[in-house]
Amino acid sequence: MARRATSQDVAKLAGVSRSAVSMVLNGRGAGNIAADKQAAILRAAAELDYTPNSVALSLRTQRTRTLGVVTDAIATSAFGGRLLEGAARTAEDAGHVLVVLDTHHDEERERQAFQTLLDRRVDALLFAAMTHREYDVPEVMRTLPAVLADAYDPAGRVTGYVPDEVAGGARQVRAVLDAGHRDVVALDGTPEVAGQHYRVVAADQRAQGLATAVEEAGLAPLRRVVTGWDIAAGHRAAVEVLSRPDRPTALVCANDRVAVGAVLAAASLGLSVPRDVSVVGYDDDENVAPVLVPALTTVRLPFREMGERAVAHLLAELDGDGDGDGAGTPGTSRVLLECPLVERGSIAPPSR
Repeated sequence: MARRATSQDVAKLAGVSRSAVSMVLNGRGAGNIAADKQAAILRAAAELDYTPNSVALSLRTQRTRTLGVVTDAIATSAFGGRLLEGAARTAEDAGHVLVVLDTHHDEERERQAFQTLLDRRVDALLFAAMTHREYDVPEVMRTLPAVLADAYDPAGRVTGYVPDEVAGGARQVRAVLDAGHRDVVALDGTPEVAGQHYRVVAADQRAQGLATAVEEAGLAPLRRVVTGWDIAAGHRAAVEVLSRPDRPTALVCANDRVAVGAVLAAASLGLSVPRDVSVVGYDDDENVAPVLVPALTTVRLPFREMGERAVAHLLAELDGDGDGDGAGTPGTSRVLLECPLVERGSIAPPSR
């Protein structure tokens, strides 16, 4: 069996000291090691297929290079997987791994999850929510570097990376206004969701964005129908709205699942999307939006970015670089991430 390369082998091949190799491969080369020497070390490490011994590194640094993640439902949801994927990739690039525990919205399981992570001596903690929400940060999260993703601490003690839902809501309605629609109905989400003990803040924030964009366009307030968040609710509401003599030319939907219900409702009434009615969603659910017929124009939630930025924040704290980017809303420690419009085929100019 071939001998595994050591840091001394890398140092010899690169023509540098062993300490220089350690600094560069542990991410502390900038400002300490000349750029050409850093490049030589990286080339030598790649040539020798060398990676630092994680156990030895942990003993030297008193760190496990492990980040603990507690989620309320993301780990069992394909939709939220993008957040964990972004978090895991960012951690991996920095030589860290994630330990993820899902609580299924159970408060006792959440308490136990944090304790399990502490027992495993993780270096930092991340709480990630499936739905944008307030989160009452437990004291255990104050014992280590900590951050939130898709959630925020109303007391402002822990930074949270969240979608800019107000801007997203405005962007959503502008998509149909820019196409020429003036008779628009909003199928709204609800702040309460069955089986969940917290308020979904996205409903109010998206509604605020819709109202602001309509007002800025000099138009009367939208007609609104309190709908919900699932396909069945979207179907019921859209059938009712589209059956009226004054049916709208566009529907702005609470999320992509409601939009699916709206498209199905239109078809059941003999209406074509987008010829007879345009439909716009919210979320950019990869299992729904691109495969719907027609493909759904929607606003994308920045799940991957929330995971990436939250982990980058933790890594910066662990390295003593503060909060990573210094961005946030004063008093709430919220960092707002853009929700871009994804244009597909479900919007067209009004036919009447």
